[in-house]
Amino acid sequence: MGRGGGGAVRAGLLSRRMTGPWQNFIPAAPAPLGYHGFYPAPMPDGSCLELPLRDRGTHAVAGLIVNQASFTVLRALAAWMTATARKHGAEVVVGLPTLGQSLAPLVAEGLGHTNWVAPGWSRKTWYDEALSVSATSSTSPDPRAMWLDPNLLPRLAGRRVLLVDDVLASGVSAAAGVALLATVGVRPVALSVAMIQGDRWRPLWAEDIPVSAAFATPLFDPHPAGWLPRPETAPHALCRP
Repeated sequence: MGRGGGGAVRAGLLSRRMTGPWQNFIPAAPAPLGYHGFYPAPMPDGSCLELPLRDRGTHAVAGLIVNQASFTVLRALAAWMTATARKHGAEVVVGLPTLGQSLAPLVAEGLGHTNWVAPGWSRKTWYDEALSVSATSSTSPDPRAMWLDPNLLPRLAGRRVLLVDDVLASGVSAAAGVALLATVGVRPVALSVAMIQGDRWRPLWAEDIPVSAAFATPLFDPHPAGWLPRPETAPHALCRP
């Protein structure tokens, strides 16, 4: 292949990576022997969402960045999250920064709430040091502080709180959200996420806080034919309403 042809192929792959994932649902298709680059994650309605595979060395994961998704995908994921979370009887939604806050207002509205609570990464002048915790995540490993505005405490006091995030992967960022709520004496009734990514979060997660999700994806093992899913690492039972 000449230089011009190779450039066109590379440009096509780059374009697909930048504009394809998270934008449209696609019809389900027979599974190949192995996956290369992308994984069609099954959705509750029988369609699929094509997610890029990220090589972690010993395994790969399916990635999702909800604030880069189309409105169609975002609203559908939020609706499925709302359906699975409704059984928990939450009275207020707390959306974890940053990506959980793309979904939290939609879930809160779907549950019939008039507002929601948004912790943040930046400290305002009136914030209290006691209402903060150190937090990291699998995609943002550098420690930083998560803060809760003291003016929002009346929304939380004595209420059934649903914690909302985008992806449950290692469980570290969601656990930080639980710790932040603990600073005001609140224990969430459940965690709702768009995607459960594998099962690495299980050792860290508290058994008394149930998890619900729109969908789940497994971890993937390397193979000459491509990345092969480990089905036992995707907890599908947690995703049913």
